[in-house]
Amino acid sequence: MTRYFVTRAVQTAVTLLLMSLVVYLLIGLMPGDPIDMMISGDPTMTSQDAARLRAAYGLDKPLFERYLAWLLQALQGNFGYSRSFGQPVLTVLWPRLLNTLLLAGIAFVISVAIALPLGMWAAAHPRSRADYLINLLCFGGISAPPFWLALLLITLFAVKLGWLPAGGMADIRTGTPWTTALAEQLRHLALPVLTLTLVQLGGYTRFMRGAMIEALRQDYVRTARAKGASERIVLWRHAFANALSPVLTILALSFGGLVSGALITETMFAWPGMGKAIYQAILENDYNLALVGLLVATAATIGGNLLADLTYAWVDPRVSLAEATP
Repeated sequence: MTRYFVTRAVQTAVTLLLMSLVVYLLIGLMPGDPIDMMISGDPTMTSQDAARLRAAYGLDKPLFERYLAWLLQALQGNFGYSRSFGQPVLTVLWPRLLNTLLLAGIAFVISVAIALPLGMWAAAHPRSRADYLINLLCFGGISAPPFWLALLLITLFAVKLGWLPAGGMADIRTGTPWTTALAEQLRHLALPVLTLTLVQLGGYTRFMRGAMIEALRQDYVRTARAKGASERIVLWRHAFANALSPVLTILALSFGGLVSGALITETMFAWPGMGKAIYQAILENDYNLALVGLLVATAATIGGNLLADLTYAWVDPRVSLAEATP
């Protein structure tokens, strides 16, 4: 077990190092830099002023040399400042990370809680009317573009009915009762959470249905039924645990999306999350903010894969972490 975690820690460190190099080089190769943006915003700036600013920010040095300087500072816990916000990168990203985890986390939990039993029901009643209806709804959710779905929900619930706000976060003032604050926060979360839930629900349900159908065809299921086990025991005790293993891979890969944020949904509902922050940082050539944001998303994906491996060993006793260690 110790060897497994040490190996995964080394793999994670190497992956993050390579990811930081690739992202830094890609952002650095984009046309223009922050000084060019300053020049376009201030026509009175001279070439001498621009040269002094590039020297102050280190932009006059070769790209790889700038990356090494950033890496040495990052290893000491200093990830630099965001040029767009004029604040330390972690100060900018931390509240946006919490906002994304709140939004996408709630949608993820609701999607999984609905998709797993729904997929099991569809697999237990194949080619029935319920199965056809579930498949139809799943394909509809998968095919619907998130921006179109967001516009539809905003038009219906915010414009036509006026029940919910169209976007933004709740502005909770000091002294507001917690019940009122919670209700207002839930009202602002309702539409973006519903959008993300509908987008994710179809895929999760289809994966669960396919895995359950495959598990129900196995010999051990026929043996359990031959011994007189009830259908409920066959589904939950025999088929579900084996069908859950491949589904966990999909859920683990989705974990990285919780941190990187749902860009389209956050933009449509003006939700200040990670996805929107990373997108704006790339557009504005904010190297530090974009780089650290993408590294956080990468680390979350790696952490999700590690969590999936640990869950495999818990769900299926045949899986050994010692054997998974290279």
